[in-house]
Amino acid sequence: MAGRGKSLGSAAAKKGGVSRSSKAGLQFPVGRVARFLKAGKYAERVGAGAPVYLASVLEYLTAEVLELAGNAARDNKKTRVMPRHIQLAVRNDEELSRLLGSVTISSGGVLPNIHNMLLPKRISSTGAKGSVVDEDN
Repeated sequence: MAGRGKSLGSAAAKKGGVSRSSKAGLQFPVGRVARFLKAGKYAERVGAGAPVYLASVLEYLTAEVLELAGNAARDNKKTRVMPRHIQLAVRNDEELSRLLGSVTISSGGVLPNIHNMLLPKRISSTGAKGSVVDEDN
């Protein structure tokens, strides 16, 4: 049956197909994102570019969070990223904090913060004994 359709010895038949993720230069799975978009019934039809775009956005956000969390882990002299480091990374970044404002990160803790009203009042060293310095000035 030589000459009809694909030949048996072609390079494409031996190698297999090329994934859409590798075509787009992404690490995130474009095919899986497409499957989830179709299964989620967000729309009747899903275009060819939609899963590629969404996978690239998800990959960018993940890389951004992981970079900041890795910096937080290194600041705490740790080699492994823990939920605490992700929490510190997200809450210290203004845009990520706004994006994930209503998200609770399990075992993340809170940002270390003591309100100024709770701090003891400073006593001036030059003033009279027992005088309190007004911190607003």
